[in-house]
Amino acid sequence: METGKINVKYEEEFIVSRRGVKLFSCRWAPSDTEAKALIFLCHGYGMECSISMRGCAARLVKAGYEVHGIDCQGHGKSSGLLGLITSFNDLVDDLSDHFTNVSERKENMNKLRILMGESMGGAMVLRLHRKMPAFWDGAVLVAPMCKISDNIKPSPVVITILTALARFIPTWKLTPTPDIIHIAFRDPQVRQEVRSNPYTYKGRPRLQTSYQLYSASMDLEQRLQEVSLPFIVLHGDEDKVTDPSVSKTLHETARAADKTIKLCPGMWHSLSYGELPENLDIVHSDIINWVDQRLSLRLEEQLKSANDQNVFQSESAK
Repeated sequence: METGKINVKYEEEFIVSRRGVKLFSCRWAPSDTEAKALIFLCHGYGMECSISMRGCAARLVKAGYEVHGIDCQGHGKSSGLLGLITSFNDLVDDLSDHFTNVSERKENMNKLRILMGESMGGAMVLRLHRKMPAFWDGAVLVAPMCKISDNIKPSPVVITILTALARFIPTWKLTPTPDIIHIAFRDPQVRQEVRSNPYTYKGRPRLQTSYQLYSASMDLEQRLQEVSLPFIVLHGDEDKVTDPSVSKTLHETARAADKTIKLCPGMWHSLSYGELPENLDIVHSDIINWVDQRLSLRLEEQLKSANDQNVFQSESAK
């Protein structure tokens, strides 16, 4: 397919995780030029990468980047009961293994490595960073699941009951939540696409899934100060799924020296896929500009390092 003047090469394959789980992975890249850097996409809860992320990936490739995605276990075309997250840690480990394997290929060793995640994917990005703090060069956090919004979170009493039930009937769809698709995706056409996509999960959250997502968000909310990599966080100020105030707290408390926040007036939860077309243009422009700036900083550092080395060698030769 073509995106602007750049031909986009799309590839997909199934890989097997160290746990023996069959996982779907995909890759978008410029077919005629060398990619400037690598961007690794982490999808949201109930979503998948090949369809819901292709628009975002195409924009990133048009900007010169190579993009990799993977369907988590229980999501999309990967194996596992659709909509079931038995262990959030296992999902993070699967993504970490795949993304680091791609990064460490010979042709990619010197390329910038950027993580990007929306909603649950944003939580995964932060956990990937915590797992390997010095490995990743930056993060794009889109409405990250650092705290589930009070609009959809059950009462403390109900959470206690559901947590207990999850031990005995983990796959049951009993978590009382509003229609997530209806409140997450602003564009009605996108809502219909999500509902008709056979690889997205549309039912009520399974009990074990709810417990894992709740625990992961609570853990992140308590450790926001540990985030040290460069990041940009984007959040719609009318998000009713994840809490934009916690993105503000992340920006204020993270120890990272290079951090940016963009609160998007009038926008909902799914900024990279579910917003109105004119808002998608704004969001992706912000993302691409930020990644371009990180790449420029890296090139400046490399030039300075090379210049310092030449000066040192010249002084040593005298």
